[in-house]
Amino acid sequence: MKAAVLETYNNFVWKEVTTPEVKPGEVLIRIKFASICGSDMHIFPGDFHPRTPIPFTPGHEMGGVIEDIGEGVSGFEAGDKVAIDPIIWCGKCPACERGHYPACTSLKLLGVDLDGGFAEYISVPQHMVFKTASHLPNEHVALVEIYGIGFHANNRAETKDGDSIAIWGAGRVGQVILQAARTKTQNTIFMVDPLDKRLEIAASHFENVITINPTKENPVDVIKKHTDGKGVDIAFEAIGHAHEFEGVPTPVRACIQSIRGAGKVVVLGLGDDPAPIVFKELIWKEAKIVASRVSHGEFAEVIEHLNAGDLKPEALISKVMHGSQIQQAFELVQNESQNYLKVLLDFGS
Repeated sequence: MKAAVLETYNNFVWKEVTTPEVKPGEVLIRIKFASICGSDMHIFPGDFHPRTPIPFTPGHEMGGVIEDIGEGVSGFEAGDKVAIDPIIWCGKCPACERGHYPACTSLKLLGVDLDGGFAEYISVPQHMVFKTASHLPNEHVALVEIYGIGFHANNRAETKDGDSIAIWGAGRVGQVILQAARTKTQNTIFMVDPLDKRLEIAASHFENVITINPTKENPVDVIKKHTDGKGVDIAFEAIGHAHEFEGVPTPVRACIQSIRGAGKVVVLGLGDDPAPIVFKELIWKEAKIVASRVSHGEFAEVIEHLNAGDLKPEALISKVMHGSQIQQAFELVQNESQNYLKVLLDFGS
């Protein structure tokens, strides 16, 4: 089969490799589309070294069609359209013993810690495979994983009907948090981002979304104005490496300032820099800060909403390129990240 192998950092090679053998308990999947993730953009130049075992095949957002099933597999058959959950947990650490797998101390992912889905085929254990409706476009199946992050964040926040929300960051993760939230509440959602193009994507696809560009106005002031000074029920920080703007609080602190009393802040951004906050602002509100990492069984929830047409995957897809063009695709996103949300790689549509 053909696969996109990261031979050295910053250098993909489209090459012939051995097609994986389907083992007992596994499912062999013909990858249709895989999606380039923000983490992939860090893997590409070596930011995850030595975690990533180059040379290897990245790709952890993927979907396809079952080609073959191994001995002992039930509930699947050749031709089924499926998404693949890339998370591998140990099952033995204190978090796993409590059933909280995203906090596994040795958590691994297909396409990060071992070969993934930037290839024509992949064979994975049955429990990592989730069937979708046959009518779902193959492109959309590849987005189940990132949607899982958005739904998991909302589940960590316990988003419910009537909640008002603010989301710092209108990139890939911010957009799926928005879309997941819209399946749970129709109340006002504020989107904060310095890129007007990303704000427009959010506002043009959903009603009752108020966009805020922090280079033009203070997000906390805008949110307080629209909520009669009370603040929102939940604020999500989905930025990571944040740029500072004069007169505007840093994202996590701004989230705290923007919530109501007893509200919640959910932090997803994986920035390496300290995030200054004033804890008394949190304490005065007796509010909560909650972290959200990957997903925790939300694939079924995502697929249910995708099958029903409740989500808007086309809002996320900026470009589709063939798998053999992976080097050009990564360089494109690397050099013009502000112009792209999700770039999909076609491995056999």
